Amino acid sequence: MGSFIAIEGTIGVGKTSLARLLQPQFAPARLVLEVVEANPFLSDFYGDRERYGFQTQIFFLLSRYRQQLDILTHANGESVLSDYLLAKDRIFATLNLDPVELDMHTRLYTILSANVPTPDLVVYLRAEVDVLMHRITKRDRSFERAMPRDYIANLNQAYETFFATYDAASLLIIDTNHLDFVSRPADLDLLSRRIHEHL
Repeated sequence: MGSFIAIEGTIGVGKTSLARLLQPQFAPARLVLEVVEANPFLSDFYGDRERYGFQTQIFFLLSRYRQQLDILTHANGESVLSDYLLAKDRIFATLNLDPVELDMHTRLYTILSANVPTPDLVVYLRAEVDVLMHRITKRDRSFERAMPRDYIANLNQAYETFFATYDAASLLIIDTNHLDFVSRPADLDLLSRRIHEHL
């Protein structure tokens, strides 16, 4: 396998867009994109996080685990660009599960995570809550239309806390508050250069 780059950050920060846009610059590169819409509990979760948190989280964990195992099997010398890190599951679990559920999740995560590849580089995209809310509104996913601002704020803080001590792989932190890598090629080129330099 070539370089394995995982792009992370809070909901709405632009992980998937950046992964797609970077793919031609890392060719041959394989995209591994999280299939968020496939989670059958997600819409219910945003309506009642306490009731549907565990089902939602376990579905995501198993789905992400299967995708990560697939990287080991089918990379075939290509670089890999992923729009998530398996460890993100711990961030969301800590935020959304009660203590008993979190303990069960921790046991399962510990077993599964031992079998997945470690990225060569994790790119953490950060943004302020107002910027994230604007981007979430702009992309207009049906299940995100009632996304509470306080949930995004709490999630954003949880990401900051997680990456403040992250040392499992090389880490590149990028402030995206004033970047628009989707619409401005110069911003995309800047990010691409920084990633290549960090690798």
